[in-house]
Amino acid sequence: MHTLLRSASRALPVLLAWGVQAAPAAPADALADPAAYRAMAARMGTDDGIVFRYGLPSTAPVAGTTYPGPRPSRSYRTLSIQRAEVQADGLKGDRGCGAEGWCGEYQIGERLTGAAGDYASSIANVAYLPDPAPAGRQKAYGLASLQVNGIAHNVVSWKPEVSWTTYTGADSGWNDENTKRFSGDQRGSPIGTVPMDQRPVAAARGYGRGGWVNNTLTVFANGWILSAGSNTSHNFVKLKLPAGKTPTALAITNSGEFALVAVWDTAALKGQVAVIALTDGCQGCETLPAAQWEANWGSHRDRYPGLPGLGNYLGAKLLGFVDLPAGMKAPTEISASTGKPDADYQRVRNFFTEHIQTAAQRRRYLDGDLDDAIARTGMAVVISKSERKAAFIDLGPLLRFYRQQYFAGTQADFDALLRQRGDGPAQFPPVFAQAPAQRPVVVKVVDLPQPPTAVKLSLQAPHRAYIATEEGLLRVFTLGDRYLDPRGSARGAPEDIRERFSVAVGANPTSIAYLKEKATHGRSALYGDRQPEDHLWVLSRAERKATLLQFDAARTTARPLLTLQDSRMGDAIAIEDVDNHGTESYLLTVADYSGRTVRNYAYGPVVMWTYDPATAACPRPAGCALQQGQPFEYAGGYTLPGRPFAISGSNIN
Repeated sequence: MHTLLRSASRALPVLLAWGVQAAPAAPADALADPAAYRAMAARMGTDDGIVFRYGLPSTAPVAGTTYPGPRPSRSYRTLSIQRAEVQADGLKGDRGCGAEGWCGEYQIGERLTGAAGDYASSIANVAYLPDPAPAGRQKAYGLASLQVNGIAHNVVSWKPEVSWTTYTGADSGWNDENTKRFSGDQRGSPIGTVPMDQRPVAAARGYGRGGWVNNTLTVFANGWILSAGSNTSHNFVKLKLPAGKTPTALAITNSGEFALVAVWDTAALKGQVAVIALTDGCQGCETLPAAQWEANWGSHRDRYPGLPGLGNYLGAKLLGFVDLPAGMKAPTEISASTGKPDADYQRVRNFFTEHIQTAAQRRRYLDGDLDDAIARTGMAVVISKSERKAAFIDLGPLLRFYRQQYFAGTQADFDALLRQRGDGPAQFPPVFAQAPAQRPVVVKVVDLPQPPTAVKLSLQAPHRAYIATEEGLLRVFTLGDRYLDPRGSARGAPEDIRERFSVAVGANPTSIAYLKEKATHGRSALYGDRQPEDHLWVLSRAERKATLLQFDAARTTARPLLTLQDSRMGDAIAIEDVDNHGTESYLLTVADYSGRTVRNYAYGPVVMWTYDPATAACPRPAGCALQQGQPFEYAGGYTLPGRPFAISGSNIN
């Protein structure tokens, strides 16, 4: 029995008893007792907190087939600089492998070439509840960094593993280097300002700029927020929420402009959303003056809080809080979107070249050829599972404020703005108390007939909010055309927001994931000429299944395109689709909580479009099919010293 069931007030066990079984949902006033509320807040980042947010594990028999896989793994070791053996193309390898000779492994392909070819990799950061440090092993800090897909040297890696670029030992995949750097060394002594209480509650990234919002932010139960990175993008930023603010969920706007954290205020007994301005910058430039910054990955030339970037964060400043309405003091999940399509953000692929340092350049962003690259509108949706409510928050005031500050003034105004940057309340960016016009506004609260369990907002038009509820429905809400109007010419109204339809996805759906970009070269091998944005993955924890939904172009109907139920998926809580670069592939990463494993499933062919078809392992146009003609193949798993519950991934190249 959970310790909280034994020790908290009588109101609290009601909450912890509900989940994926047929038990009734908690009454709306189950946390009315302040002691029960604070006791539940104190359990976030523990097994009891997982039960509160995601319900109980399924007790039903394992359903579904056992799909083929995993394929045998082979090492890249012959490519290492130390060995430098001649490869299939007659070239010697020059791969700088990690410690202990770890060069990574691959599962598809026979002809290992010395030339890397069109190299690409995808990294996933995985939040997990860590076990105590195993005897003789490194402490686990609750955030793993794993490669979940890699293409190089004419072969394909598609199982989760430690990236060869960051390998420092057998334990290195357990711990993202930034989290480890802040938290402590292998003996547990503190390195950061404050020793970490290793209880992560959420991990998130921005999703609206293709694969280029590189880094994850992770929020821990004690209020610390840390950045996590990859081999090419790993700037370090940290921020601490004020005392008495217990975080439960995290979202980041499409191009890394702002972070939004759902919190429980245990002093005032209310729910809130913390709003944090994020600052992007070039890799390794934390201590450099702007004049010495580099153009790596097309980053900005200076620190510009609140502007779109590439997600390699250098700074974060808490602007303030948005109070949630009475009756919604226990938020559990949050999603956010500017509604701006990737094509608009990609009008600027290189901020170093398309800079904002001169009046002429800023005019282009204000009302010229680059004006669509800066968001004018945004929306966030917060759900409260125990209170059966969803709050819709208009982010337009926030985004318009920053657009005005950066682009509407004179050169003297801009120069003064940069001189005023700092951590003080009145320094730029100013906190809400100093500039209240920027504060987002709650515009509508919706009562739901069943407890909401997951939420996602569409990244582009037609604008929808997807709210999953415990009985197994994905409820699709229209947001109208005004709240997320890309031109910002109209203002939305609460009546624009309404439930449009619903689709069955399986009981207790705990995770909704975007379908990522694929290197389709015109037409997807899986879904034809439809776009990734026409799809969503939804995971049912109770039924141990993941469903890929396909929506019609107007988002008025949806149908299941694929359904994954594999005997290995013991207790999946979260999923993340894997995007790719020049090689088309289809992978779904699954966090198996009680199984303590991060698993990959392939659900489509591998097509190496950017490799010579005469010698490629999976030559275009047909590529390599899945084994035995099955719709899925198990690509492999990585076992953690703890229980994974959240995944955030990106192609990082």
